[in-house]
Formats: sequence, C-alpha cells, structure tokens
Amino acid sequence: METKRKALGKGLEQLFSNEVINFDSFENDLISSAKSNDIVEIPLTEIRSNPYQPRKTFDEDTLKELAENIKQYGIVQPVIVKKSIKGYELIAGERRTKAARLANLETIPAIIKDYNDQEMMEIALIENIQREDLNPIDEAAAYENIINLSGMTQEEFAQKFGKSRSHVTNMLGLLTLPNATKKLVAQNKLSMGHARALSKLDDEMVINNLADKVINENLSVRELENLISLENLPKKNKVNRKDVERNIHYVIYEKIMRERLGTKVKIKNNKLEIPFDREKDLERILEILGIEITGD
Repeated sequence: METKRKALGKGLEQLFSNEVINFDSFENDLISSAKSNDIVEIPLTEIRSNPYQPRKTFDEDTLKELAENIKQYGIVQPVIVKKSIKGYELIAGERRTKAARLANLETIPAIIKDYNDQEMMEIALIENIQREDLNPIDEAAAYENIINLSGMTQEEFAQKFGKSRSHVTNMLGLLTLPNATKKLVAQNKLSMGHARALSKLDDEMVINNLADKVINENLSVRELENLISLENLPKKNKVNRKDVERNIHYVIYEKIMRERLGTKVKIKNNKLEIPFDREKDLERILEILGIEITGD
C-alpha cells in the first residue's frame, strides 16, 4: 500500500493518507498547486462520463439551478479529466459538466490528470460520498465498492471516512433489500429508518408488502417496528462481523492468486481450491508455486 501511495502523486497521496479523507481539501490542493497552463478549456463534446460514477440518477431541478448559477457566475472550479483514446473521461465534476451542458456552454475549464482506472473509481466514489448527496442506495453501493476495492474492514472504512461503525453497517444492510424496496429508498419514498427496519427481515415478499404499507398508510418508523415486533416476523440470521471481514480479504487473495496462477482459485471454509484441466496444467501451477517434483 505504501508503494502505491508514493506513486499516486501529491493529490492522491493526501486523499488516501491515514487521516480522515476530505475531498474538498484534495480538490482545493490540486487546483491551488496547478500552474496557469495546467487549467485548459476543453470542448464539452469531447468529455464523457466517468465509467465508475456511482450516482445512477441526477436531480433535474438541482442541475437546472446549478446551470442558472453557471450562466451568471461561470464555472467556479475546474473539473478533473483524464485523456482517453477519444477525447476525455471525467474523473470528478460530473454535476458541473451536466449543468454546463444545460447552460449551453461550449467548453469547460479542466485539469488533465493521468490517473488509472482504480484511482478514477476511488476519486469518483469519494467525491459522491462526501459532496454530492447520493441517495442511500447509491451511497451504500459506493461504500461496498470501496471496501471491496481496498480490502478495508468496516471499522477501518468508518474511521477513514469519518462515519460511525453502526452507520456503515446500517448502510451496507440496505443492499440486502429486495430490488423493489431499494427503488423506493433510492426515490426517497422510504426513509433510512424504515429501510433499516426492513433490512433486518428475511422474507422478500413480506419486506415489499410492508414497504408499500408504510407508504400507503404513512406509517412512522416506530409504527413499522412495532408492527414487525407484534407479527413476530422472521429476521435474518446475524452475520458474524469477523467472518464478513475475513471473506472480503479472501476475495482479494483469490484475485491475486487467479492472476498469478491463471486459474479460478477459490478460498472457502478454510480451504484453498486450485482446479486444473490436465496433468500438464498441474505441472505448470506447481512450477509457478516453486514446487519441484522429482521422479525416482
């Protein structure tokens, strides 16, 4: 990890230091350290969205409001982009770019950086989590992506992003909801309190029915919790946190070994499985592992 940080450059090294991440500080440092010729005007037609953008929906009213501000005051802060085969890919500043298009601008000020795909994903997730007011489902998915990408435990993630451990756990629990209920949460038709209570239940049909009941009868969170308690609805089995965190690391170990061995490695139930097609393939794997087999 330390080697990677040194290779990131000043901006990203600050962003991914051991201190609590602050995207505003990162972007301000990036802009203040940029020379005058580092900020260039780029045609909006040449910019495409960050492929790792976690936000799935953008509020049209707030975009229009931002567009009106841009018409009046211009772009206050440049966006960050990466040069691609055709034009540029956005790294940060998706809302500003969309609003600039609504304002009928032809160009937008930008700082060009040469970040790789993993860094682009991390920056986009961090910007959205801290700044862009993601809906709860997109935010939960962003949490999960960063945890899986970095191999951090939930405790480490909470400390890094200045969140409470319980908040992170509750957010990740939203991802277990049925799709229909998740859609209601994303549309802010169900509050976080309602969603948290529903996420503890086991039956998808029951969850969807209760979600509709909350909306149709305007139930409070307390009323929903009382209803769940009175009907004694089946709850999910409590997951051992240490097992979850260990499994996250297993995913990382599997990926490293798959890339190294060229075969689909599995780690499960304290067992390491390395499949092979034929004897020659086994010999190849053993050779990579440095295991020498000598005959009589």
